[in-house]
Order: sequence, then structure tokens, then C-alpha cells
Amino acid sequence: MSEGLLTIIEQKRSELIELALIKGLSSQAVLTLSQELDSLLNHYENQNEKENQLQK
Repeated sequence: MSEGLLTIIEQKRSELIELALIKGLSSQAVLTLSQELDSLLNHYENQNEKENQLQK
């Protein structure tokens, strides 16, 4: 699951960079995409924390 999620995060990050270059950092579309990326990163971090706790 982590590998698939990392792929999605990288794709979303690339989309965000490209969109920000086109529309500017204060664009609503860029802000929305940034929030989506934040959510994915939080999900990834929470998932890793759970996996690390299970390994202890």
C-alpha cells in the first residue's frame, strides 16, 4: 500500500508544481491541490506510524 500511495503523492506533487507555474501560487486551484497533497502526506505518515508500532 505504501508504494502505491507514494506514487500517487509524487504524481500529485508534480501536478501541483506544474499548476503553480501556470496559474500562480495564490490560485484557488493550486491551493485546493496543495490541500489534497497535504491530506495524502498525512495519510502516508499515519500509515507509517501504525506500521512502525506494529513492528515494535
